[in-house]
Amino acid sequence: METEKILVVDDEEAIREVVTTMLEAQGFQCAAVSNGRLAQDQFRKLGPDLVLSDMIMPEMDGIKLLDWLRVTDHEVPVIMVTAIHDISTALEAIRRGAYDYILKPFEKDQLFMSVRRALQHRRLVLENRNYQRNLEELVEERTAQLSGALTQLEQSYDYTLEALGSALDLRDAETEGHCQRVTAFTISIAKAIGVASDSLPILARAAFLHDIGKMAIPDGILRKPGPLTDHEKEVMRTHCDIGYKMLTNIPFLRDAAEIVLSHQEFFDGSGYPRKLKGEEIPLGARIFAVADALDAMISDRPYRRALPITHAREEITRCAGSQFDPRVVEVFLSIPDQHWMTLRENVESPFRQAHFQNF
Repeated sequence: METEKILVVDDEEAIREVVTTMLEAQGFQCAAVSNGRLAQDQFRKLGPDLVLSDMIMPEMDGIKLLDWLRVTDHEVPVIMVTAIHDISTALEAIRRGAYDYILKPFEKDQLFMSVRRALQHRRLVLENRNYQRNLEELVEERTAQLSGALTQLEQSYDYTLEALGSALDLRDAETEGHCQRVTAFTISIAKAIGVASDSLPILARAAFLHDIGKMAIPDGILRKPGPLTDHEKEVMRTHCDIGYKMLTNIPFLRDAAEIVLSHQEFFDGSGYPRKLKGEEIPLGARIFAVADALDAMISDRPYRRALPITHAREEITRCAGSQFDPRVVEVFLSIPDQHWMTLRENVESPFRQAHFQNF
């Protein structure tokens, strides 16, 4: 296999030298430039397999370079580098077609992992394209391989979602790990209800990103230790609409957006933002509501210790028909307490659970 080529774009000379030295030590051929304009020239000469670009640079920034690359060669993966305070720009980069992003400062292993995943993604895309060209000859031999390749591509997107979840945890440390747990609980209830297996990844993404709109909520409200004022409550409630708008702009997350928009609706119509009632609320959002309440009650909070799961079952039962869908509650109650505690203690990637595990 030919040596894979990587173009490094960063206006800081020290970073360029460190990154290229590390990547060359791993056997890659590297070229480095200081801005997007120079990157365009080098891209034409080198024909790289991967571009690693900083966000903020003189003359042409990372977003403009990304737009140019997507038009010039949409198959070359682009990894953007940004700082944690620039998370909204990172989300915009993903919407515009970036494969992944890395937060500064990053570790060597984190860089290598992202680079290897991106290059594997490119290899799979190229294989898929070649497969399409020779479809008539290869259909029987390659169908199984294509299915596996498409699954890996989907999983590569989910790695990016986990990075977004980690960024959200950094903003709202009081609920660290909540996204992973509530996703696992949601998928568990969904499987018990009989939700189709091909809908589970969509539901997992929606549950994991249900609070992504809080990225736009000011820290003074999101991290306020005391009760919120009426105005602050109204601001906080906008996170459903904000999350919906974020996800509808990302093609592979559009199906999850409606669940994110509806995750604060109540079965009796007293929730928000649209006051949907009963089956007007998407089934995924009705399932999520029970899973979310369960995790909230059996997890520690700054103002109280975790409640016993028996208390959580009683409270969820009490709210059946008002806050929760009675049918979902009935299924939840049919699952033993030990299942939830074991799942909570051993939760792993919620996306692997959605694809492969049986609850």
